[in-house]
Amino acid sequence: MTLVELLKKHEGLRLTPYLCPAGYLTIGYGHRCERESGEISRDEAEVLLLGDMAEARKSVRALVEVDLMRHQEDALVSFTFNLGASRLKDSTLLKLVNLKRFADVPAQLRRWVYAGGKEMPGLIARREDEARMFAGFGNDQTA
Repeated sequence: MTLVELLKKHEGLRLTPYLCPAGYLTIGYGHRCERESGEISRDEAEVLLLGDMAEARKSVRALVEVDLMRHQEDALVSFTFNLGASRLKDSTLLKLVNLKRFADVPAQLRRWVYAGGKEMPGLIARREDEARMFAGFGNDQTA
């Protein structure tokens, strides 16, 4: 699964604004927005997705101090896309990555399954996909 496929699978596509489980106003493929009404096209959703993905990748590259394989970076980009760079910055997950304790990373990813204080089945599935991606299972290395 590519990063774009993973993001689309777990974010889903909504062409009108909605509140995500964490309470943020969102549109497209998980893009935070400010307007409460209106609609975007699929093409606009794609543009927003690629822009948000690029921002998440930029954040990951700024925070990670070691060389990663593309699939490892992509897993962290998905995590950051979902939770934000501030969550990655202060995490044990990042500490383990920067210590090159890569075997411990999938278990750390699997810990991040709560939104609004509740364990979310969708986050369990997403973190499992990210953990598998980080470990290099079933990856197509193209973005």
